[in-house]
Parts: sequence; C-alpha cells; structure tokens
Amino acid sequence: RLHNQHHTHTKSAPTIMGVFGRNSSSSNKRSPITPGDDDPMAPKAHGTSATPVQNNLRWGCDQETADRICNFNRHYAEHSGYFLKTSFLDQIKANPDARITFYDSNSGKPLFMTPRGNGNGRSIDEFLTESRNHGWPSFRDEEVIWEHVRILPNGEAVSVDGTHLGHNLPDRAGSRYCINLVSVAGRPMVRL
Repeated sequence: RLHNQHHTHTKSAPTIMGVFGRNSSSSNKRSPITPGDDDPMAPKAHGTSATPVQNNLRWGCDQETADRICNFNRHYAEHSGYFLKTSFLDQIKANPDARITFYDSNSGKPLFMTPRGNGNGRSIDEFLTESRNHGWPSFRDEEVIWEHVRILPNGEAVSVDGTHLGHNLPDRAGSRYCINLVSVAGRPMVRL
C-alpha cells in the first residue's frame, strides 16, 4: 500500500510561484530550482524509467516498494517514517561528520547530499529533526544536485532519468524537497 504524499503534507497543490518563484524567506532571493517538464516522466521500457531499481539498495530499502514508487507512480510515497525503520540512521550515527550522497535508485546518479554544516548551511541534526518532523528525508536547495534533479510545475521532484523522487513542499524557510528514501537509496553508477 502506498501513501499519498502530496495530500498528507498540503491542503492544496503548491502554486507555480510557490514552486518556482521567490524563496519565501526574508532574503527574497530566487530559488536555484531547475524547472522541468514531463519529458523525463514519459513512458519507457520500465514505467517511467529505462530499467528497474537496482538489486541491492542501500539501508535495507525494499526493492519491490522502491520499484513501484520510483517507476510506476507519480503521486504516492513510502509510508511516513519509513526511513526511520531502515539502517539509514545507523550510518549517520557511525560517522556523523561524513556527508552522505543519495543516488538515484534506478540510474545510480547522485541526486542529494546531507548538509555540510560548519557554517555552510544547516547541520546534520537540523536535517534529521526536519526529516523526522515531516516523515521523509527533507532536503533544501543547497543539498540538491541540480544536474540530475528537476522540479515539475506541480511540485513533483523527479530525476532526469524518470525516477519519481517526491515533492517540493515549500515552507517559510523556502523550498523543501520531501523525498522517498527508496527513490534515493541507489548505489553510485559505475562508469565503464
């Protein structure tokens, strides 16, 4: 059973201005969002992706759930708090100062990174607190690898390879990307 992520977090769909417009923080700077259209989500050999999710996803993420959410879905999400039931937090506890890169569960391309801290954005504790409060890993603009991520006009976050990632659900601090852990639990792609 999938969880309707969008309806859980907002009472109405974000507006185009809310998704692509000015950051709602007091700085009024423009968001670095890379807008996209539906092209990455066009039907392919395996749903919206050319391939199924990787066989050995990180943190013990369930492959069947990941494949359904990543490739055959545009609106639903893993259950709230799913990431807390995986070994994801164990990795952070083992080395709290290391940055974690989150890879596309289909292609292995890097999509997000945990915060840098040390004066370069929020701390890992702030990242974890916000993620726990919202039920999904929640990333901010500076934690997105924009080369491989697009935000569609309806707020859906997708990879350039057609993986459904989650949604942009802006708050007073700006854009907040509520992302399914199963969508970003891939292993780095191997270049031949």
